[in-house]
Amino acid sequence: MKKDDDLAALAKAIDAVAPRRTPSANDSDLRLAPPHLPYVAENDSAIVIESIELRRLDTSMRVYTAAPRAVRANTPGIVIVPHLWGVDATIRDIVRRFAKAGFSSVAPDLYARFDAPTGDDSCDRTLFDTFAKRIERRQADGDIRAAALWLQARSPQGLIGITGLSVGGRYALIQAADNNDIFTCVAPFYGSVEQITPDQIHIPVCGSYGEHDSIISADDARFFRTLLTVPNDIRVYQTAGHDFFDDRRTAFAPAAASDAWKRTLEFFRSHLIPKR
Repeated sequence: MKKDDDLAALAKAIDAVAPRRTPSANDSDLRLAPPHLPYVAENDSAIVIESIELRRLDTSMRVYTAAPRAVRANTPGIVIVPHLWGVDATIRDIVRRFAKAGFSSVAPDLYARFDAPTGDDSCDRTLFDTFAKRIERRQADGDIRAAALWLQARSPQGLIGITGLSVGGRYALIQAADNNDIFTCVAPFYGSVEQITPDQIHIPVCGSYGEHDSIISADDARFFRTLLTVPNDIRVYQTAGHDFFDDRRTAFAPAAASDAWKRTLEFFRSHLIPKR
């Protein structure tokens, strides 16, 4: 209940500072929300957290990982692809949330090669856009695949899903097409569907989008849903805009975020945990 109380207080605080207008993804929505507790603390006794480096060809890649204390050969895994702000406090908290729910989880730092700063306290979209634009699809594919293979090595019998926020959601959809030999299902949060070929996706999809997103068209998400030939749950939240799942930004929409989390968690449980 403590977290629910914190979220209620956060929602009121955001409402107090947010402009009175339709939600969108403009610069005012990128502002940091008032400080508050994470969903899962770093010292939570139920999980184990690590920041490690994986070798990638001639370089290394940082990853942030969290897992249940008792990892078994069949423990399911989830790759969380970061949003524009990299592996910031929001992404690290999501990694821990999945671990708390019983999944081995990992977030690859796609900016590791660029010596990028942390996005923890940044609202500078221009700065982080420069890093995002330097990522080549081949590099992203390799980095994300390496993170998934690391999970696979820890739990050889475990199934692996993938999710991501914003640009990370787009990369997650790309992986659903490019690396469906590794991933069992995909759950993007407001990931662009432009230039994503639906008939190349052969794994189940659970997508969460905002009606008032000025970056990712809600109509595009709806149309994409009609073209998918795999089981899917693409939902557009009427009160949400871009970044509605990021509780550290003023765009955060608590009700939509809560429902999207519940749907996503149930989706991963249904597809990654074998029925007994």
